[in-house]
Amino acid sequence: MQPDPNFLIQLANTKMPFGKFKGVFLIDIPEYYLIWYRNKGFPKGKLGQMLETIFEIKRNGLEEIIYKLKK
Repeated sequence: MQPDPNFLIQLANTKMPFGKFKGVFLIDIPEYYLIWYRNKGFPKGKLGQMLETIFEIKRNGLEEIIYKLKK
């Protein structure tokens, strides 16, 4: 499967569609919430993939990459 070249741009500009952080950009969701999701299980589908990617980005201190892509 080829990586989607627009994935990081979508990641930078996607907001949480539900829950406690509804309307917040995924990159701005606090790490403790992403850890909770990691322990509980990320949602299925693209949103889950995005949340898991954001978790890994934050875990590795690479948030600046996403902030630069935010519109």
